[in-house]
Amino acid sequence: MKKLTLILALAVAFMFSACTQETQNKLGRSIQNWTGTNGVLDIYMGEKLVQRFIKIDKLSSAEATQGEGARNYRYGYGYLDTNFNLKVDEGEKKLYFEISDYATPYVFYDNPGEAK
Repeated sequence: MKKLTLILALAVAFMFSACTQETQNKLGRSIQNWTGTNGVLDIYMGEKLVQRFIKIDKLSSAEATQGEGARNYRYGYGYLDTNFNLKVDEGEKKLYFEISDYATPYVFYDNPGEAK
């Protein structure tokens, strides 16, 4: 049984190492998207924080409907944190959002204040 497990683990490791870096990144993002995250998206205007979305499970790149490649914006769902306290308070709703990769200064990160 141990020998079979070792052979299977080596086969998976070999297949994964044969993938390109981009394929490995996509696989890693797929696993992270499946397991979920507790993402925070901070949007800035100059040096001032103007909007915050919390409890985002993933920030996705829009795929082109025709042709190849991604579009120049990202999208997701999250709670609009109107008082910037990193918690969902009464009245704060889950919303769909889109942000431009070129024109929107933003930072996306895991919420350090809550356990997953």
